[in-house]
Amino acid sequence: MTGAELRDAFLRYFERNGHARVASSPLVPAGDPTLLFTSAGMVQFKGVFLGEDRRDYVRATTCQKCVRAGGKHNDLENVGRTARHHTFFEMLGNFSFGDYFKAEAVRFAWEFLTRDLAIDQARLKATVFTDDDDAFGLWKTIAGLSDDRILRLGEKDNFWAMGDTGPCGPCSEVHFHQGDDLPCAEEAAGRACLGPACECDRWLEIWNLVFMQFNRDAQGVMTPLPRPSIDTGMGLERIAAVIQGKRSNYDTDLLAPLIRRTAELAGKAYGRDEEDDVSMRVIADHARAATFLIADGVFPSNEWRGYVLRRIMRRAMRHGRRLGLAEPFLWTTVAWVGDVMGEAYPEIGEDQARLRDTVRQEEERFAETLDAGMAKLEEYLGSPDAAARAHAEVHGERGQGRVVDGKFLFTLYDTYGFPRDLAEDVLTDKGWVVTDETEATWTAEMEAQRQRARAGAAFAADEGEPGTVGLYQRLSDEIGAVTFVGYETLTTPARVLAMVKGTERVRDAAQGDEVEVILDRTPAYAESGGQMGDTGSLIGRQGRGEIVDTYYRGSRLIVHRVRVTSGGFHENEDVAATVESPRRMGLRQHHTGTHLLHAALRRILGSHVAQAGSLVAPDHLRFDFSHGASMKDREVEQIEELVNEQVQANTAVTHTEMDLKEALAGGAMALFGEKYGERVRVVRIGDFSTELCGGTHLDATGQLGFFKVDAEGAVAAGVRRIEAVAGTAAVAAVARQERVLKQVGEILKTAPAEAPQRLRQLLEERRTLERQLEALEARLVRSRAEDLVAGARQIGGVAVVAARVDGLDADGLRAMVDTLRDRLGSGVVCVGGAVDGKVSIVAAVTKDLTKRFHAGKIVQEVARAAGGSGGGRPDLAQAGAKDASTLDAALDKVYSLVAG
Repeated sequence: MTGAELRDAFLRYFERNGHARVASSPLVPAGDPTLLFTSAGMVQFKGVFLGEDRRDYVRATTCQKCVRAGGKHNDLENVGRTARHHTFFEMLGNFSFGDYFKAEAVRFAWEFLTRDLAIDQARLKATVFTDDDDAFGLWKTIAGLSDDRILRLGEKDNFWAMGDTGPCGPCSEVHFHQGDDLPCAEEAAGRACLGPACECDRWLEIWNLVFMQFNRDAQGVMTPLPRPSIDTGMGLERIAAVIQGKRSNYDTDLLAPLIRRTAELAGKAYGRDEEDDVSMRVIADHARAATFLIADGVFPSNEWRGYVLRRIMRRAMRHGRRLGLAEPFLWTTVAWVGDVMGEAYPEIGEDQARLRDTVRQEEERFAETLDAGMAKLEEYLGSPDAAARAHAEVHGERGQGRVVDGKFLFTLYDTYGFPRDLAEDVLTDKGWVVTDETEATWTAEMEAQRQRARAGAAFAADEGEPGTVGLYQRLSDEIGAVTFVGYETLTTPARVLAMVKGTERVRDAAQGDEVEVILDRTPAYAESGGQMGDTGSLIGRQGRGEIVDTYYRGSRLIVHRVRVTSGGFHENEDVAATVESPRRMGLRQHHTGTHLLHAALRRILGSHVAQAGSLVAPDHLRFDFSHGASMKDREVEQIEELVNEQVQANTAVTHTEMDLKEALAGGAMALFGEKYGERVRVVRIGDFSTELCGGTHLDATGQLGFFKVDAEGAVAAGVRRIEAVAGTAAVAAVARQERVLKQVGEILKTAPAEAPQRLRQLLEERRTLERQLEALEARLVRSRAEDLVAGARQIGGVAVVAARVDGLDADGLRAMVDTLRDRLGSGVVCVGGAVDGKVSIVAAVTKDLTKRFHAGKIVQEVARAAGGSGGGRPDLAQAGAKDASTLDAALDKVYSLVAG
């Protein structure tokens, strides 16, 4: 039975038993920023198990695509070195949401394994939680297992929990006996093999049945759930190995074809060299992970999910180099994965071009990083210091093996972008070891770099003002947080707490000064979250100032850059701070417009769209988002229409402060990579958009007025950018477009609405004239060629044509030379000409004469005589020159060159 047949047999079996077949959810968990990837079948049903979501079925079955390559579930380092570890795998599962419980789950599992798959019952055992007498009894009565074939194991092996609190319960596993010929450490030590509880490979876990029957509170007290549920999981790759009689998942038909093609590409045989085999298994596994992650909207980057994908891809690329694959190769594996799995997962077959392009671009980027990093590694391995350390360590002076220098690893990572894990792989392959000392040094270097980054980002100190960082740190400690009142009002009384000029704290500021002012409270929004800072005015009893910008110094200090226009200001003075109202309205319009745009993109393009950067200005917005393909014109139009529908609906924009967990549970979208406090601000636009956001927004979408996309394009691999305008800026943009269209109509002497048709007509007329011109030029070439052939000189029995033909560009000259060569049949041709002072020369030698005469050398000599250069093949060559006045004399050299 093939893996595909096994997948289908499982799903059909549970459909026959009243389960709804539910499609696999994406690898990016929807609406759950706490999860890196979908790592189990139950992830898409998490809300159902928690009682937050309801479905129109109470039984479900799935084949869920999963990735475990980061965070809690991280199998990356073991992939390729064991028979069963994978980054990408498929999880077969059946689920009951308060419907059936333990008895049916055990019966379904046993019946499918022993009847439908015909697995020998004698090779199966079960494990249950220590005190789960119910499950123990069910395996005896339903499966007929004797007591010695049911093992009671502890919480580590046979108890499952969704988290520290919440649904949990005992689980029961089915194990398959692979054979006693496999090695066992217990037996080697003189003890008996522990069976399914042993660490050896003699018994293989193939199915896990989780009985969700308790709710655990913060004190650890477990109370029975009113509707116990079932969550089971069986790895497709594992059960395929069992059914196909393989000891390794990599030998099944789900992975073996990828290994075979990798071996063919590398020109190596699988099974002859263990290290080569590891590399082939790594590539096969990682090819699947990369293909599916990119298909589900993850793109290689340096942040979170994108970083894990990049790490997977780059690990595969480095193993390719180990196999001798120096050129980009991983992109070709996308098609291989599609061949094996495209029928079950159409998403990887329908978008092959985008998937291949994304992988290839990443390969090309990594090639540069890898070359530079490998050079540094080789330099390090050959350095005297490294040799001295190696000598000392080999002779027992420091532990066992050669210790990797954590500082060097960090420099390689921080300066050259070379991943630490790859560097460690290279060094450990050479016999070096990573120790606690390595880790401690790396951690110290990383923390020092973070401190530098925090200092620079927090206080934005100029290199020429070294005292600024410490100054603002002291001010932050002294003042604490500044109260922001700008959500409610645009003007407020305030007190000047501190002023900074250059690197010094000052007590007074006079007319003409530009100072940074810190108030106890302010209506001015400090630049953050992509929104530009407010501008406005500061008015005191004896002075006036213009707020030219507002921003943070550190995480708490809101700083106003103030230009004193009259009088002056003093520390501890009471002032009035006012925000520029029209500019703030523009910012509000474009920030609300950004939220509407984000939601519209996800509706039109798909849920893989995620914000990758933004700018909210008073007169425009810029929004970067993850999407691997260029947008169609119609998609841009649909997004505009969708946003403007919301504008016309005049939907209320509400702002609520709540706990982060409550906000996420309520469906608020969190930006990946952003850090949030315990309390967050949720901006909701009806049922259309809900995001965590601290920016300033409209009260209702109708205040936005009108939304218009200005431009759309790519800014990086897998990242697109939209620039758009709202409100009066959008009206002005349309007015500009109308003016341009009117000017086009005037130039074409037609109504603006008819300009496109008139342009098409003119372009078609131009193409017709160009075709006619080409036909005339071809006729002229043929006619001129006939004259030149008739006048060919015979030099030593060789027909030679050397002539000047002005008015033809290089392409035209090549066409004439081809005609002359064909007409001559045997001979040497060299034609030159000038167009707008630019000289082109083309030479050709018929095939029968290329051993005697070289077209490239002939054209080189002619071009040199005309002040130019060139060259080419023995049969055809081309050159350029600058001096048209010497071209005739230069062409005459052809005859002497042929004469020898």
